[in-house]
Amino acid sequence: MSLGHRLRENPLLTARDVPPSLPELEVVSVFNAGVAKVGDEVILLLRVAEQPRSDVDPPADALTLDLHGPFPAFRRLPAGYRKHDVIGMCVVDTSASPVRMVVAYIPVNLPGLDLHDRRAIRFRDPRGAHGADDGYTDYSAQISHLRVARSQDGIHFEVERTPALAPDRDSEEYGVEDPRVTLIDGVWYVTYVSVSRWGITTSLASTADFRTFERHGVIFLPDHKDVVLFPERVGGKYRALTRPMSQSFGKIQGIWIATSDDLQEWGGHAPICLPRRGRWDERRTGASAVPFRVAEGWLELYHGVDHNSHYAMGALLLDGDDPVRVLARSPRPILAPEEEYERNGLFNDTIFSCGHLDLGDGRIRLYYGAADSVLAAADFDVREIVASLEPRSGPTGA
Repeated sequence: MSLGHRLRENPLLTARDVPPSLPELEVVSVFNAGVAKVGDEVILLLRVAEQPRSDVDPPADALTLDLHGPFPAFRRLPAGYRKHDVIGMCVVDTSASPVRMVVAYIPVNLPGLDLHDRRAIRFRDPRGAHGADDGYTDYSAQISHLRVARSQDGIHFEVERTPALAPDRDSEEYGVEDPRVTLIDGVWYVTYVSVSRWGITTSLASTADFRTFERHGVIFLPDHKDVVLFPERVGGKYRALTRPMSQSFGKIQGIWIATSDDLQEWGGHAPICLPRRGRWDERRTGASAVPFRVAEGWLELYHGVDHNSHYAMGALLLDGDDPVRVLARSPRPILAPEEEYERNGLFNDTIFSCGHLDLGDGRIRLYYGAADSVLAAADFDVREIVASLEPRSGPTGA
C-alpha cells in the first residue's frame, strides 16, 4: 500500500493545459517537474514533450532527413506526400543562426524504419549497419523543453507560454529533459538531461528568479542521467547523486554518488543504491527528488523499476556526515502506479518524480510524472517514510 496521499485534483497538469512552443507542433505530455519555492510562489520547471502535428499534411516546402549514414542530412521532401504517409520528427538545426527548430517528415514506408515504440523513431540502413550493435540508430519521436509553471497554492498552476530552457546546441539536438532544482547558497541550480545523437548527458544551469537562466554546459559525459545535487556542501564538498548508464557486461544501472569543488568537475564516484534481485527496484534505480535532511541523516526519494518495467518511488536514508554510507532503504514502494492516469499513457505503469515541496510540520508534497503523460502530486508524512525503511544489509550499493 502506498504511503502517499494523492491529491484529489490529480492530474494537476495535462497536455491540454500547455500551449505548444510553435504552431506546427502539438504538446504530447507534461511531466517530470523540478520544484522550487520562491517567496510565496510554488514553481514547477516542467518537462514538456512535443511532436509535429499529425492532423495536417506536410507543407509545400517540407523537409525530410536522409538517415543513411551517421550524420542525417536535410533534403527536400518530394511532392505528393500526405499526413498519413509520413511521421514528423523535430530536429534542432544548430548550423543556423539563430538556432532553429526544424520539422522533418520521414516516409513511413522507408525501408529500415521501425515505429513500434511510440517514443522512438528507429532506423537501420538496409545497405549496411552504421548504428548500434543491432544496426539501429534511435531518434526521438518527441522533443522536450523545460517550461515554468507558477502557483500560489501548489495545486493550481499557470503555465508560461514560452519555454524557459529550450534545446539550443548539438548536445541537445533531441531535447532537454527531467530537471532537478536545488537551492545552494541563494542560487537555484538546475541539472537536466541533454539528449542528442552523441548520447544522453547531464547539463547544468542556474537562475535567481526562474525568468532568466545561465547555462553552464555539460557536467557529466554520456551516457549519464538522473543527476541530483545536494542542497549544501557535505564535508566541504558539493555532492551529487548520479546514474551512469553502463552498456557493458551486466549493464547494471543504479545510483552512484560523486563529489566536486566547483559543481563542474566531478570525482570520487561510488555506487550506493544498485538494483536488488527480486525486489521492486530490481532492474534500475535512479535519484529523483533533491535529498533533504531529517533527524536520522539525508533522505532521498528515488525511483526504481521492476522486472515488468513498472516505475515506482521509494526512499533511501544516507548518513548525514558521510552520504556514501547507506543506512536504510525502502523494502517496498512508498508510491506505486495504481490510478488510471498512472497506469495508462505514453509509457504505462510509471511514477517518476523530479522534486518535492516542503509543506512544513514534517510533511512534503511529491510532484511526479504519471505514465510519462501528465503531472500529479501526493503528500507524505516524512516520519512515516523513515519508519517504513529497512536497515541496510549486504555490500555497498546493494
